[in-house]
Amino acid sequence: MSDSAPRDGAFDVRAFLRSVPEEPGIYRMIGGDERVLYVGKAKNLKRRVSSYFQKKLPSPRIAMMVSQIVRVDITPTRSEAEALLLENNLIKSLSPRYNILFRDDKSYPYIELSADAFPRLAYHRGAFAKGARYFGPFPNAYAVRESIHLLQKTFRLRTCENSVFQNRSRPCLLAQIARCSAPCVERIARDAYVADVRLASRFLDGQASEVIDDLSARMQDAAGRLAFEEATLCRDRVRVLQAVLHRQFIDNRKDEDVDIIAAAALDGTVCVNIAMVRGGRHLGDRPQFPSGAAAIDAGDGLLAFVEQHYAVHPLPRRILVDIPPELVREALAEISGQPPAVARPRHAAEKAWMEMAAKNARLAAEARQLDAGRIGERLQALRAALDLPETPARIECFDISHTLGEATVASCVVCVDGAMKHSEYRRYNIEGITPGDDFAAMRQALERRYGRVAAGEGVCPDLILIDGGRGQVGAAAAILAEIGLEAVNMVGVAKGEGRKAGLETLVFPDGRESMAPGGHAPALHLVIEIRDEAHRFAITGHRARRGKARIGSKLEDIPGIGPARRRALLAAFGGLDGVRAAAIEDLCRVNGISRKFAEQIYSALH
Repeated sequence: MSDSAPRDGAFDVRAFLRSVPEEPGIYRMIGGDERVLYVGKAKNLKRRVSSYFQKKLPSPRIAMMVSQIVRVDITPTRSEAEALLLENNLIKSLSPRYNILFRDDKSYPYIELSADAFPRLAYHRGAFAKGARYFGPFPNAYAVRESIHLLQKTFRLRTCENSVFQNRSRPCLLAQIARCSAPCVERIARDAYVADVRLASRFLDGQASEVIDDLSARMQDAAGRLAFEEATLCRDRVRVLQAVLHRQFIDNRKDEDVDIIAAAALDGTVCVNIAMVRGGRHLGDRPQFPSGAAAIDAGDGLLAFVEQHYAVHPLPRRILVDIPPELVREALAEISGQPPAVARPRHAAEKAWMEMAAKNARLAAEARQLDAGRIGERLQALRAALDLPETPARIECFDISHTLGEATVASCVVCVDGAMKHSEYRRYNIEGITPGDDFAAMRQALERRYGRVAAGEGVCPDLILIDGGRGQVGAAAAILAEIGLEAVNMVGVAKGEGRKAGLETLVFPDGRESMAPGGHAPALHLVIEIRDEAHRFAITGHRARRGKARIGSKLEDIPGIGPARRRALLAAFGGLDGVRAAAIEDLCRVNGISRKFAEQIYSALH
């Protein structure tokens, strides 16, 4: 690490820039009182940092930041990837004032073609598996599922899990409705199936016109050979693909990949909207909102989005923007040595794309502001309804779920400034209590949640909601008093008569009870939403725990099936469902399973 801190207190820019190496790394702009103003990465530290100290800066926001700099710290790294990782870590830990942060968008959905002998077509999020092919990203789940439906209808690729595929003895419903060619029961030869996979891959790669031409040629060839069933199948595929291409609401005659990025600013709310065109098909758009930055304009937001989005997602062939393209090219130069073509829209179709993207950005910004106003109204109403001294910024809600005392799970969901924080949700497996004792379960959950808070290791909520009546609230109040957090506001939400929404009773730690505000009150809406989310999260965890326990015990309850044979069976068939679907002959093929054992297993599972 190196830095520049002049002796007389003034930042000597020239002397500092002479010391900056032409290497990848990260830089930190330091202001007064050692406050970090900005953290950035660079492929070439000298070139990137020097750009901040030119006479003409790209925006007033950057000029304001530069005027506050008293020192710049740099950290060279061995690679650009290492610089990206370090930048992300520092931004999360330091929360610099001038960094524009977008929500982690690595969760964009993709279409996956697996690396199996008969590749599986699937919806995918997350890390990529070795050997598989991925197409995307897509702007939303609907676009992926619509594309998968089209591919099923046209190329009849399988979508089932391997554990199901390997153990089928007859075609499934998808094969019966002509959405799968049933390779599981050898209705199609592997070479023919692989040929269909290649066509689907080319279609997803944007070669729709070429695929239609190939299918048309195959149709003519089949007709010439009097293979009319094959010719009919090719004809139907051509018609489906032509219908898809013709129904695009914006016609694009080129089968190209284009991203259209527009930004809108409305009274301090900035929205960056990205629309995706793949293979000439407009797949929809996705608005993004920055957070954690000083006041920015639409251009700043768009450039920050470009840097963050394309650092983790493939670059398309072309990018259309509504700001000077050279600014975007400069931002992309830090990511790729050969950035794609960046331009403003030129012909009618591109202008229509941009107009739609910009309009949706404005609408999303307006909706965001409206939602913010509603959230503020609901929080103020909740403060008045509960007679709280301040508006609660952080609310945590607890619920208990079990089936006759089996697999008890407690949930804790978190709401910050009126928005649910899924990353902070927690579940607690409850042990060592009398089955069905909800009060003891609540005490254990709160002790585990707030024991660390009492020790100064966590964030203390402004309000705790308990899904339950006097018993649960009393148990919660006792444990909070025991760990020294009795001053935290708490209220129980008891279900109303007939468990009807809007008839809930609010239960306070001092024993008071009151009817909740009317069914249309904003305060009650917020409380019910948080309570229902805690209930959903608890039930999901309970069902998973109960199912895991029952799956684990089902095979072990069979005499003669120990841990080794159980592991062999589950590995061979991909889980208990696969074992249950297997025939006796299939079970016999597993190492260590005799005919007698196979019959015993089959009988026990059926």
